[in-house]
Amino acid sequence: MLGEASAAAAPADLIKDSTDAAFMADVIEASRVQPVIVDFWATWCGPCKQLGPALEKAVVAAKGVVKLVKIDVDKNPAIAAQLRVQSIPTVYAFVDGQPVDGFMGAVPDSQLKSFIDRLTGPAAPSDLDAVLAMAAESLQLGDVGGAAQAFAQALQLDPENPKAIAGLARCYLTGGDVERAREVVAMAPDGVKDAELDGVRAALALADEAPSDLAPFEQRLAKDAADHDARLELAKALAGRGQLDEAADQLLRIIEVDRDWNDGAARAQLLKVFEAAGPGSETAKRGRRRLSSILFS
Repeated sequence: MLGEASAAAAPADLIKDSTDAAFMADVIEASRVQPVIVDFWATWCGPCKQLGPALEKAVVAAKGVVKLVKIDVDKNPAIAAQLRVQSIPTVYAFVDGQPVDGFMGAVPDSQLKSFIDRLTGPAAPSDLDAVLAMAAESLQLGDVGGAAQAFAQALQLDPENPKAIAGLARCYLTGGDVERAREVVAMAPDGVKDAELDGVRAALALADEAPSDLAPFEQRLAKDAADHDARLELAKALAGRGQLDEAADQLLRIIEVDRDWNDGAARAQLLKVFEAAGPGSETAKRGRRRLSSILFS
């Protein structure tokens, strides 16, 4: 089996430096066999020096189920430019030749483990993990009430668990109760770092900046489908209502026509939508696959 063969791989086989010329072989083709994490970094970047060793340690700890490819953007600018890497460190995960997940900046070890787990599958779950998994599945299936109960149960097991806090807040967001969602997010301990909690905070920020009415922008687009300003505002309004798939679709339509329109405004907004949806969400996965298709076309 693949897992057995990979587990025997030495660290030198798991981690390698690559180039623009070797990217297709080292990342695109290699990711058809097992997930490949790509770390875009530079020698002058302080956060890169913090993230790099931690990422290498996490990959080695995964015992061969994932590989790490490191790309110095100063020496190899082409792929970074093609993927619109705007700050470093930036990390992408590739599966089956497509980017499926990613993050920017240095993150704690717990988030690195979670990132790899989403690609490869976690270890046997604890009671808390099982409750959280049940809650997340219920929410994905649209059972908001059942999800809320399960996230509340998780909070009884661990009152400061960031994933339980994030999940319960997202339940309230899904139900349109923005203020209650804010109250739940406020329960998180100061300084806690969690991708799902960050996603809920991003969703709240989208709700704050969203136009209140869709109709004016829909009317403008009915008259002129190339009105990118109207489409961007429509995407913001949709995202503010929690319609993140629809918002992503509008933004991707802009990028498909003009990827650099308004200094990349559509792509910047799209990244906010992905963050609000959550890095492991189907919204983010589908959107990143479509974005990759546009960028590589």
